[in-house]
Amino acid sequence: MASAFGSLTVIVNPHAGKRRVGAEIPELERTLQARGLPYELKPTQAPGDATRFAREALENGARYVVAVGGDGTVHEVVNGMMDEGKPVASDAVLGVVAAGSGCDFVRTFGLPGDVTRSCQHLLGDNTYPLDIGMLTYTDGAGEPATRYFPNVAEAGLGAAVAARAERLPPSLGRAKYFAAFWLTLPRFGLADVRLRADRRSYEGPAFMIIVGNCQYYGGAMKISPRSYPGDGVLDVLVFTGPKSDAFTMLPKVYRGEHVPHPHIKEFRVKEALTIEAERPLPLEADGEILGFTPATFEVVPQAIRMKL
Repeated sequence: MASAFGSLTVIVNPHAGKRRVGAEIPELERTLQARGLPYELKPTQAPGDATRFAREALENGARYVVAVGGDGTVHEVVNGMMDEGKPVASDAVLGVVAAGSGCDFVRTFGLPGDVTRSCQHLLGDNTYPLDIGMLTYTDGAGEPATRYFPNVAEAGLGAAVAARAERLPPSLGRAKYFAAFWLTLPRFGLADVRLRADRRSYEGPAFMIIVGNCQYYGGAMKISPRSYPGDGVLDVLVFTGPKSDAFTMLPKVYRGEHVPHPHIKEFRVKEALTIEAERPLPLEADGEILGFTPATFEVVPQAIRMKL
């Protein structure tokens, strides 16, 4: 057996990336077989399937769970591997095969963005102790909810942009985010917020609050360049405005050169970040639209072993 962690539970969303992930499944299986990796393929059909498949696999004794696709698939799989603020199985291993339209999560680790080369990283026994963010928020029905995120979460403008992008035609591809950004920015007003990050606080205007465990989001934007996902810390960036900063900052964000900046407050959180605002601000994590503030962010240090 070529796998150091037993048979792989390979969870794949064939509809992701404008169905490009589904088109790459035959190549995925050929590569796994060529490398002698035993696996069970679990295609998803509906939202939540990847979370359920990951949870069931771990409860049935599997320990090597592989997410195939983009950030949304990784997000769902991680939520199946976490429960009540801790991992479902402390010895579980997460593998990621980037497929379809891309995966920002793997960029922090320098992992390849294609199926064939990604599968090579499923071999061997080297792992990385991965922190996981935990977000408690208010869902659309006004009820408290909890979600876990391995990459980046945010409140405010970015979440509103992500929600707008979901309503745009899939044919726009990566241009959806840019179109949504310019459609959303003029209508999105600054909000007065109250933040507490461990023993530090901020009260004042903001249009976006980034909570980074990893560094990249939004299609290769290096939004949280100081984040290291095994240091037990969440990095928080509060964009205080004016909104016109968005025009000048956007090119710098791709290079991670937007910080330090006089209009960005930076915090490092080991315990908890709480966000309250004069109006409910939208929230997203790993590109998934969730709910609204008030919200609390916490870090679960080194919760999951990630295969490198």
